[in-house]
Amino acid sequence: MYAEEFIVESPNVSYEEKHIVSKYNYQTTKVGIENDRVVVRPVNSEVIFRTDRTVPKLGVLLVGLGGNNGSTIVASVLANREGISWETKEGPKTPNYYGSVTQSSTIKIGSDENGDDFHVPLKSLLPMVHPNDIEFGGWDINGANLADAMERAKVLDYDLQRQLKPFLKDIVPMPSVYDQDFVAANQADRANNVLVGTKQELLEKLRRDIREFKIQRGVDTVIVLWTANTERFAEIRAGLNDTADNLLAAIERGESEISPSTLFAVACILENTPYLNGSPQNTFVPGCIELAERHRSFIGGDDFKSGQTKMKSVMVDWLISAGIKPTSIVSYNHLGNNDGKNLSAPQTFRSKEISKSSVVDDMVAANPILYKPSEHPDHVVVIKYVPYVGDSKRALDEYTSEIFMHGHNTVVMHNTCEDSLLAAPIILDLVILAELVGRIQIKTEASEDFEPFHPVLSILSYLLKAPLVQRDTPVVNALFKQRSCIENIFKACVGLPPENSMLLEHKVRTKFL
Repeated sequence: MYAEEFIVESPNVSYEEKHIVSKYNYQTTKVGIENDRVVVRPVNSEVIFRTDRTVPKLGVLLVGLGGNNGSTIVASVLANREGISWETKEGPKTPNYYGSVTQSSTIKIGSDENGDDFHVPLKSLLPMVHPNDIEFGGWDINGANLADAMERAKVLDYDLQRQLKPFLKDIVPMPSVYDQDFVAANQADRANNVLVGTKQELLEKLRRDIREFKIQRGVDTVIVLWTANTERFAEIRAGLNDTADNLLAAIERGESEISPSTLFAVACILENTPYLNGSPQNTFVPGCIELAERHRSFIGGDDFKSGQTKMKSVMVDWLISAGIKPTSIVSYNHLGNNDGKNLSAPQTFRSKEISKSSVVDDMVAANPILYKPSEHPDHVVVIKYVPYVGDSKRALDEYTSEIFMHGHNTVVMHNTCEDSLLAAPIILDLVILAELVGRIQIKTEASEDFEPFHPVLSILSYLLKAPLVQRDTPVVNALFKQRSCIENIFKACVGLPPENSMLLEHKVRTKFL
């Protein structure tokens, strides 16, 4: 069964003019060791969720607007907004938002009297921004207008490009921050639209760009997302970027080890504008995270989880949950877009290698029956640049596992995907969810008043390879746990319990529901 909309009737939920208010019984367990034995105690806590029902006009600024991801997302939203259909050799096509968890996935909200499950779109749980209503802008180190950028990317079908060009030809990226030391040398020939000045001057220019975009487009909220080149990792040094004050002072001094992405992050934090990092570099150095916490400004990252890594977080979770021991994971990719070109440099590839390699850590640590404390599967990641294949990335994965009685099992997977068509809906989900989370406030038994989510948006982990979490917080990489987090928090906001899949009413003879 399926419905587009629903309403919850419960004494614990009220639909007020401006808010949805839900009194929620949060159930969890606490574990401790007492007298050499493990003691588990169920814990119940009353939490009140308050969600602002007013959906703002959202503006999104993309760093890397003219890249494959940037041009594809803007063009695709325009195609959806304008209802543009196009011809292909397989027949006519119409635009959609497939691949977006907010726009094209459903969740179970319960069962009817016959036991049939009822599903609704995830986007119907709470009031959300619709992609068609987003105002886009952004920066790029290359000055090509988006019509030319779309043609250069070679992602969308020709007939669709032809129809979109009139809408895109006047969209030109703002000049961006370029530092040759942080990207591959082969990006120099692309950099014809760059800002000039000291680090402090660049920071102030980015802040002005954000303010002016908000005014000129008449938007209520702005979110900035990095979808530009992968940078090398920045060095973390005491006195440079280890604290918020040291980071701000280092920018003022013009320290060379402050990356462009960190400059963008600091500009957004100072403007109280959410900043999301879609690449694997360590944008959020310790001082940057401290600054976000100080200003209560949302940040999220790192690195879009689109294809190979998303599958890896499913495969390894499944194998280990089944009591099978992955012992070797080898991942190979080749692609021919500008992302692949930039990743051909060792220093930028290392950033990607780190984000791809950490995805199995929490699943391995969760099963000491299979793995000793210091044991970990062999895990190798290879990325090669092959210009001919363009945006059509090839991925080959080999999972070798130890099974019953020390036998072996090997699973090999091949995946061909258009990289930007997987990344684009993730960009939409990130900005839509980040905006929504900003309208949710929580009051716990320990708090005197409602408070927002922590500035580090770990709720976005489902969409990211190397999830950024606040200090002393576990990192969750298992895909379905990450999705359940989003689903269950949003359900709690309307007073619905998490899905437990017990179906007890169908497992006993006596009816009790």
